[in-house]
Amino acid sequence: MTRDTASELDQRASFRTASRNWWRSIISGQEIGVFVILVLMIAVLTSRTDTFTSSQNIRNVALSFSWIAIAAFGQTLVIITAGIDLSTGSVMALSGLAAAFFISGDQSPWAVSAVENGRDVMAVDGQYVPIALLAGCAMGTFLGAVNGALIAWAGLPPFIATLGMMSIARGFCYGWTKGWPFRQLNGEFRTIGQGDLPILGYDIPYPTIIMIILAIIMTIFLTRTVWGYRIYALGGNEQAAQLSGINTSRVKLLAYSTAGLMAGIGGTLMTARLGVAAPTAAQGYELDVIAAVFIGGASVKGGKGTIVGTLIGAAIMQVLRNGLNLLGADAYWQPAAIGFTIVLAIMFDRARQDPQVTAFVRRAFRLGRARAEAAEQAGPAR
Repeated sequence: MTRDTASELDQRASFRTASRNWWRSIISGQEIGVFVILVLMIAVLTSRTDTFTSSQNIRNVALSFSWIAIAAFGQTLVIITAGIDLSTGSVMALSGLAAAFFISGDQSPWAVSAVENGRDVMAVDGQYVPIALLAGCAMGTFLGAVNGALIAWAGLPPFIATLGMMSIARGFCYGWTKGWPFRQLNGEFRTIGQGDLPILGYDIPYPTIIMIILAIIMTIFLTRTVWGYRIYALGGNEQAAQLSGINTSRVKLLAYSTAGLMAGIGGTLMTARLGVAAPTAAQGYELDVIAAVFIGGASVKGGKGTIVGTLIGAAIMQVLRNGLNLLGADAYWQPAAIGFTIVLAIMFDRARQDPQVTAFVRRAFRLGRARAEAAEQAGPAR
């Protein structure tokens, strides 16, 4: 055997090893399981209904889970740190009200008389839309920062702190509006939630585009920055993170502030889509947001979770809800189906972390690899 032939064989062996490792990392990734579930759900609904794959229905599904997914991106950071944020729905509602206040003909200090559809109304000029968007994001960030401060520095458990914030924020929604919604929102503001951008012949809703952009940014933040590493380290073992020099209080503050920001963005987009800011908006959304994170593969114990998994989890939630509607299921039973899905996701997470289950999967993988190598060696002999 010549030196060149030996070198070529070594390169082929190295390539095969790298390929197997790459494929194993894909197969063992937590996203692949939920993605398979999503594909199966789509296949079943496609075969059972005539309208699921219609362009209008696909657009509605993509639009409806956009703000849920965006809020869930922030919840992912919190759950990775082994925390929980129960105030997401209330923060979304109050952030939407804060944004709507500045461009509502009913409330804004900049409202002027105008004629719309032949009748006199109060309207706000489009130059104030950026202020409204900033107000919504700022409100969400502030409420998230308060959650983080209560948890990191006041020492409150995440469940208690965010449960209190859920009631406080919702109370401010009702107290601010006296139970009445903010109406007559600026048309340019509504376009952000209701408009489309033509891409490759398809009309993609603006909230969906914003969701994809934020998913990319948050993925880079979690996987390619020091703060992302610290978030995972905190969730994996807080005491070890402290001993390694990580300021865990700052990490918690960052995680909850980011969760508030994402909820603020989601609430602002939701308000723009609905065209009205109601104090009852996003009620119960915290359930959908938390469910999307757990279904996406995040661990209850912390230290695990990805933005891609959360995005798929949010899509599963909306496809499930849309599919039940198309199949004619009673709307009153939908919360039961969502709760059942959450329980299954957590059971799967526990099974995935069980040492016996892990050992069984590893033995099965090694057996399959041994058979593949045996077949590969037997191939040239034939």
